[in-house]
Amino acid sequence: MNELREILLFKLSIPIYAFVIGLELIYSYWHEKKYYSAKGIAANLYLSLLNGGLDLLVRGLCLGVLWYFYQFKVVSIDAGIHPILYWVVLILAEDFMFYWLHRVDHYCRLFWAVHITHHSSEEFNLTVGFRSSVLQPLYRFIYFIPLSFLGFNPMDVIFVYAATQIYGILLHTKSVGKLGFMEWIFSTPSHHRVHHASNAKYLDKNMGMVLIIWDRLFGTFQAEDAEEPVVFGLTKNIETHHPLKMIFHEWQNMAHDISHLNVPFKTKLMYVFGPPGWSHDGSRKTSAQLRAELKKKESF
Repeated sequence: MNELREILLFKLSIPIYAFVIGLELIYSYWHEKKYYSAKGIAANLYLSLLNGGLDLLVRGLCLGVLWYFYQFKVVSIDAGIHPILYWVVLILAEDFMFYWLHRVDHYCRLFWAVHITHHSSEEFNLTVGFRSSVLQPLYRFIYFIPLSFLGFNPMDVIFVYAATQIYGILLHTKSVGKLGFMEWIFSTPSHHRVHHASNAKYLDKNMGMVLIIWDRLFGTFQAEDAEEPVVFGLTKNIETHHPLKMIFHEWQNMAHDISHLNVPFKTKLMYVFGPPGWSHDGSRKTSAQLRAELKKKESF
């Protein structure tokens, strides 16, 4: 039953993706928007296949860990008796845990080294949604352990993550403007454009997958400003489609900092576990420092 519904979800998602990507490609070509490039599409699909392959390889281990903790659940929610309550609470709880996964990926350099791959595209189109953080399946399941404790079947947890991923992929578009009242509750294309921006004002904002309420609650929300056009990519772009550099370039930079900088061991640890952009001598800037500098300039 569990495998059948995942196969069905996969079969339903393929025509949805094909339709909306095809539509955006036609729109981009017809209006000369140049949203897509052949190299960009190829890179996004390549990274998606690697991520999907690794996900399948470690899936048994991830499920095993979730099933282990499920034995010690503190609540028992019967999905058959309270199906609406069960699935609504699971979607909310999983989206909440994803918010923290995503936030840590942005605020700790070790995990940013994984997640940076998703942000390294200077294009922004629906295929960028497939530009996966290749190594994330190795640790993502850890954030879902609390859901097992709360009595949610691990197979349901995996299924809901896959389903919400479809929504998340569809946010990667410049073709959709702001969506009125939905902007207050849900993550929207406008919110996600901000998330992928390299502008100092927009860095590390709008982490939610389905709901934007977590960002509003925990201080990471930023609306898209018409007076501040989004510049996609990184603060320092990699400017390559090399198959290994797209995945490992930040690991290489991190290894260089650890091995070449003549600083105490505790300082070296900050180059691994501190925020991206942290430096002991101020030669580089974190997103918070860049925003502080921007505010200082604007105050004059």
